[in-house]
Amino acid sequence: MILHVVSLEAWYAEPDQPYAPASLAADGFVHCSPDEATTLAVVNAFYREAPRPLHALLLDETRLDARVEFEAADPAPPPGVPDDVLFPHVFGPINRDAVERIQEIEWDEEGRATGLRDTDDVG
Repeated sequence: MILHVVSLEAWYAEPDQPYAPASLAADGFVHCSPDEATTLAVVNAFYREAPRPLHALLLDETRLDARVEFEAADPAPPPGVPDDVLFPHVFGPINRDAVERIQEIEWDEEGRATGLRDTDDVG
């Protein structure tokens, strides 16, 4: 399972199409994380000011139509993530049937992401 951070507004914007975030056009791939702890570190480094709620798509990488490559963070991983952690990059849109489930990101009083919890939303 790999994870991708998303707003539900973006996820449901074109429900009959594969999901293609702006990073796909800008970077050539969809940014993902290999586990929950790394996802939370990414959220705390890059998404603390993003509109909430935020969610994580839990993707079964074996069901993705696009190629997945695990690569080192460039230039460096976010704080709290070891240098040897490889990040999954999806080189194409995310087909919706690869989404195993969607979890909501939980926050503490200081505005830090602290965990993921199940929601009623499914892929």
